Amino acid sequence: MKKKFLLGIFMSFSMLSMLTISCSRSPYPGFEAAENGVYIKYHEKGEATETAVLNDIVTLQMKYYLDDTTLFESSMLQEPLRFPMIEATFEGDLYAALLQMHVGDSATVVVPVDSFYLVTAGIPELPEFIVPGSPMYFDIRLLSIQTEAEALAEEREFLAQMKKEEQLLLTDYIQSLGDKVEKKASGLYIIQEKQGRGRMPKIGDVLRLHFSVGTLDGMELFSTFNREPMDIPFGERFDTDGFDEGIGYLQKGSKLKMIVPSDLAFDSVGRGQMVPPYTTLVYEAELIEVLSKEAIEREKEAQHKVEEAKATNAKKEEASKIQSYIKRENVTVAPTASGLYFIEKEAGTGTQAAAGKEVKVHYTLYNIEGRKLQSSLDGGQSFSFTLGQRQVIQGWDEGIALMKAGGKATLLVPSSLAYGATDRGQDIPAYSPLVFEVELIEVVE
Repeated sequence: MKKKFLLGIFMSFSMLSMLTISCSRSPYPGFEAAENGVYIKYHEKGEATETAVLNDIVTLQMKYYLDDTTLFESSMLQEPLRFPMIEATFEGDLYAALLQMHVGDSATVVVPVDSFYLVTAGIPELPEFIVPGSPMYFDIRLLSIQTEAEALAEEREFLAQMKKEEQLLLTDYIQSLGDKVEKKASGLYIIQEKQGRGRMPKIGDVLRLHFSVGTLDGMELFSTFNREPMDIPFGERFDTDGFDEGIGYLQKGSKLKMIVPSDLAFDSVGRGQMVPPYTTLVYEAELIEVLSKEAIEREKEAQHKVEEAKATNAKKEEASKIQSYIKRENVTVAPTASGLYFIEKEAGTGTQAAAGKEVKVHYTLYNIEGRKLQSSLDGGQSFSFTLGQRQVIQGWDEGIALMKAGGKATLLVPSSLAYGATDRGQDIPAYSPLVFEVELIEVVE
């Protein structure tokens, strides 16, 4: 009886040990551990039997996320993801999971976030918002598997159809223009919309012109007509072959329409999502002036002198602008040693901000005259950064470090603690003192 009792205790202990070992090998509850190191949880099983092999092309919908943050969702794209199968980048990665899935399967895969960023993505260090060792999840629905040969054949067939459709659309478009269109030997079509005067461009000229580019259906892709004209060196590669040829038919003051078939543009390659393969482009170009490179250099030098004079004047006026603000707003605090004016509006009661800590801030930016330039409140999204890491202007690193969570303050930041001699555009020219109303929402522990 005693032996049976002891044997029962031993068997119970053995089973408990096995269960403990098994659980220790499955750190993600609810996920099945596969032989190739994948942790996976199936939601649906497809009827297909084949699985992908290396170099196959897989098409899938995918979302990947952390416990509280979605990082990517392919449903937001125009088409599903499509990529070739490669060797696993680490044991149990996404590629290893796809190798055991069938078409029609829907599953969630979990991996260590460190491995994804440092190994698969090849990023040298983890982003600041990542907690080392935390899980990263991939929701996957596998839509299709193709061999390389099948994928290439499908692509060739697809491109052939696109090329055929381009010819039909181009023919209809040219016919709609009537006899005012002229076809050049290269295949470029041009229409003289406005006559100009003077000689034609020659190699070495710089053409100051306005131009726009769009597609046959009227969709505009780019235009300078609502901004400054562009200086283009004639005879040098600038845009498509058709455009580079077409601007050679311009005279000063003339305006030209160019219809550029894809073989004079981006052909079967296209240009990202903006210009699909076998897309005919339509340009409008107006020549403002023909200049020499020497004239352009003289213009740049003159403009540089004007900007230098403005900056010098702004530097001289900065101190008086700051004093005018202090008087207007009745500022009574003394500046810090660096020249920052920290004007506390409401003392915080939370954690003290300090270098090396992540902080979340709401802010509104004004120029020294009081005109609002930007605010995080408008978008309802706070701004996060790590204090003391030069991720923001020096005035912020210094000013926010004086606050506790929940506090509010006004920072009067001289240009030496902001953007200095750098021109940040029309709103923030060189030597601009800036005013920030800030609220320290949180100091992340």
